[in-house]
Amino acid sequence: MQPTLYRSRFWTMLQYAGFGDAAETNRRLRYLLGQGQTGLSVAFDLPTQMGYDSDHAMAQGEVGRAGVSIDTIDDMQDLLAGLPLDRVSTSMTINATAAILLALYVAVARRQSIPLGALSGTVQNDVLKEYIARGTYIFPPQASLRIATDLFAYCRNELPRWNAISISGYHIREAGSTAVQEIAFTFANGIAYLEAARAAALPIEEIAGQVSFFFNAHNNFFEEIAKFRAARRVWARIMTRRFKVNDPRALQMRFHAQTGGSTLTAQQPENNVVRVAVQALAAVLGGTQSLHTNGMDEALGLPTEKAATVALRTQQILAHESGAADTVDPLGGSYYLETLTSAIEERVWAYLQKIDDLGGTLRAIETGFQQKEIQEAAFRYQRQVDAGARVIVGVNRFKDEAAEQGGPPIPIQKIDPRLEEEQRARLAAFKGRRDPRAVETALAAVGEAARSGSNLLPLIVRAVEDRATLGEISDALRGVFGLYRPAAGV
Repeated sequence: MQPTLYRSRFWTMLQYAGFGDAAETNRRLRYLLGQGQTGLSVAFDLPTQMGYDSDHAMAQGEVGRAGVSIDTIDDMQDLLAGLPLDRVSTSMTINATAAILLALYVAVARRQSIPLGALSGTVQNDVLKEYIARGTYIFPPQASLRIATDLFAYCRNELPRWNAISISGYHIREAGSTAVQEIAFTFANGIAYLEAARAAALPIEEIAGQVSFFFNAHNNFFEEIAKFRAARRVWARIMTRRFKVNDPRALQMRFHAQTGGSTLTAQQPENNVVRVAVQALAAVLGGTQSLHTNGMDEALGLPTEKAATVALRTQQILAHESGAADTVDPLGGSYYLETLTSAIEERVWAYLQKIDDLGGTLRAIETGFQQKEIQEAAFRYQRQVDAGARVIVGVNRFKDEAAEQGGPPIPIQKIDPRLEEEQRARLAAFKGRRDPRAVETALAAVGEAARSGSNLLPLIVRAVEDRATLGEISDALRGVFGLYRPAAGV
């Protein structure tokens, strides 16, 4: 965070990208860098997120669909081919398998003789929000916290420029939460991670300096700006009052923002360009350090190259033409904004107290508190839309009936159906070229580290370098930690 904010340096412009196989996603990433993007942001498919290789029965029909498919170190090398890893930051939206994806990234950097100290970026590594809002968890919460703190310690020792976690309110908001719930539940998770780090004897001030956040930017322009301002105040007070931290860097709430995917409409998708611009401006005026702008077509499918380019151009216009970056805090002193900020802050503290009263974040998740609060907020919102009390342009007012009778209003990104078969063939060939004994030994070491409490990251890095796959490493951990099954009714 710069003292003069964007007058010194614009926010990092990250366009989230990932689909098909590693080579196809690499082409999109290189294209976006060529168009002026200033960082990398990678989406992974569901099998990769859930710890399954592409040849697993659970992966059938999902390979490369919601993101890029990564099974092996060779896949990661193809994904990163030709990208200047020592000069651009890389954000990886990955949670339950974050340790494995980071290990693959490190292993590729080693292959390229890039010093680990030169690597900068983020792994999301926020599994707690998966139990609340998203569902791509693997292990029980305590095991997930253990893996997260192992990653904290590894980054502290080996990757000083890497953010060890990006605590995500984005997906909480996408699940239907209010702005207040987004901040409150995210910070409750943040408290749980730092308490786990403290229990693991990690220095809180150092770990807090590697913590970042990921928030949503929705349509209510002033509420979103106030939300970001309130969040900064709340997090600084959490750090000083709860964790007794005074280091200025540890008090900073560094965050990435993404425009609201759930606000985009399949009807009249061109309108989404306007929605994204409004949301992006709110994030900029709220002080985001990096930003992703959604494509106009994301209510229909993964963004096409054209839609991704328009989304990137939206950020560039805000940076270079709008004047929003010309002063540090252009809305400072606004009576309305300050009042709204204080009201949001007060309601966030009330939620945090409620979660403490329930016994903390893990206990609240087990009882379904956050989940139920989000469900009720989403239900209220949808009833307002259905009743017409909340206007969604092109959906419940200002509709274009004639256009809706035709086919897709704009081109849609399509995934080649042959991709899954090709990815499985590459995986089979990869397995045929490796030393089975080396793989078996490496996987046994990962399992033993999981049982003994030793830091998992060095063993996972060794395993991927010995050509173990993501699914095999996940299986080794599943064999020790087991699988999470939510209680009935949660």
